[in-house]
Amino acid sequence: MTTTRASWADLDGSVRLAVAARLEGPILAAEPVPTGFNSEIAVRLVTTEGSVFVKGLRLGHPRVWTQRREAEVNAFLPGIAPKMLWHLEVDGWSLVAFEHVEGRHADYGAAEDLELMVDVLSRLGRTPCPPIELRRAEQQWALYVDDPTVPARFAGDALVHTDLNNENVLIPQDRAFLVDWAWATRGAPWIDPALWVIWLIAAGDHSPAAAEAWAAGVPAWETGDPRVMDVFAQAQARMWADIAGADPDPWTAGLNQAAQRWASFRRR
Repeated sequence: MTTTRASWADLDGSVRLAVAARLEGPILAAEPVPTGFNSEIAVRLVTTEGSVFVKGLRLGHPRVWTQRREAEVNAFLPGIAPKMLWHLEVDGWSLVAFEHVEGRHADYGAAEDLELMVDVLSRLGRTPCPPIELRRAEQQWALYVDDPTVPARFAGDALVHTDLNNENVLIPQDRAFLVDWAWATRGAPWIDPALWVIWLIAAGDHSPAAAEAWAAGVPAWETGDPRVMDVFAQAQARMWADIAGADPDPWTAGLNQAAQRWASFRRR
């Protein structure tokens, strides 16, 4: 489910004033951030003291809980995600502000960016799962697994991102930051590198074998039972086929094709 974007000027004056009261210095410019699917507003606010990134959803939006989830999980991700500055709910809006990271999105066809991804996923794999409410992997994909005993093998005490779209990776210089933690999940530590395989295939520069070779650079990959990972790959193929439906947009079609290729590779 995508969202319709609002601009900074579309917000009620009371909301803009509440945001301005949280900032250091007056707002000089409001620059829309076009990437991402999960926000109704995403904007870089430039002040005399620097910049902040603000994203938000209306309080009536069915996914407004993702705003609170991002706010809760951020404190446990130093050096992995940009630091959250504040979370504000005012006059019909839920808004979260982060330190602004000046960088580019990851290029999954570039080896240097893939090495930075291996690094950040490795560091994430060493991060304890916080004691907050999160989605659970064994429930999230159970619908797409035939054997009802297998999803329990997706469970674990790792914090997993689950949405490793290259646009959710910011590279300022020599390290990667993971952004958009709306779908943070508690699960087995191998899940993120496994899901990354699909994004690498979808990028068009990697065969399933080559994608898995990069994923294997993340230590957590080796903790996965290959037979369970086979079932997990089939579950991803079924999920993306379900999402794609009969007439998918090109982006969804590409991910569906990538998931099918990975599942076929695992079957062989």
